[in-house]
Amino acid sequence: MKSLKYTLSAFILSLLAITVTISSADEAGVAATNNDTSIATFAGGCFWCMEGPFDKLEGVISTTSGYTGGHTEKPTYKQTSTGKTGHTEAVQIVYDPEQVSYEKLLDVFWHNIDPTTPDQQFCDRGSQYRSEIFYHDDEQKQQAEASKTALNKNKPFNEPVVTQVSKASIFYAAEDYHQDYYKKNPIRYRYYRHGCGRDKRLEQLWGKSEH
Repeated sequence: MKSLKYTLSAFILSLLAITVTISSADEAGVAATNNDTSIATFAGGCFWCMEGPFDKLEGVISTTSGYTGGHTEKPTYKQTSTGKTGHTEAVQIVYDPEQVSYEKLLDVFWHNIDPTTPDQQFCDRGSQYRSEIFYHDDEQKQQAEASKTALNKNKPFNEPVVTQVSKASIFYAAEDYHQDYYKKNPIRYRYYRHGCGRDKRLEQLWGKSEH
């Protein structure tokens, strides 16, 4: 009986440890992954507009809107929107690399942003709307930098590419009402997207969209 008591106690402690670990990850907005999945993080202005293009891809498991790249812990949308937290609006993508490559994710990212404007995406201005690629390992870093170099060389527009490539830091998930906003509020989303001139500018840069 004594041995059983110690076994049960150890089991309960292990469950508590797992719970704490999961809670800590959720609090920081870090997506849970396993050995079969990978994470990619991109900032391309309003995160409402960046979830949809990746959700369409086979092999993308989830997209989460959030804040990253800054210095303020647990920032809110209100704080981030002031531009004083150092964070930018971003999306974190959990994907299956056996079904969709990081190279493909980069291609979709480029074709859904304006890479020529520092601290601005379309009608949204400020460092909180800068475009940025946040790499999670050396392979992603190499692919991201190579992709940027190739784009600068072969881009269909004249302006230089100013999008940053940076090491990923803590990603804080945005408030629930921001998640899947384009699905939950389709009319308001389309009104915002049109009013911001996003699609018009994307067509000027890239031509008719295939992404």
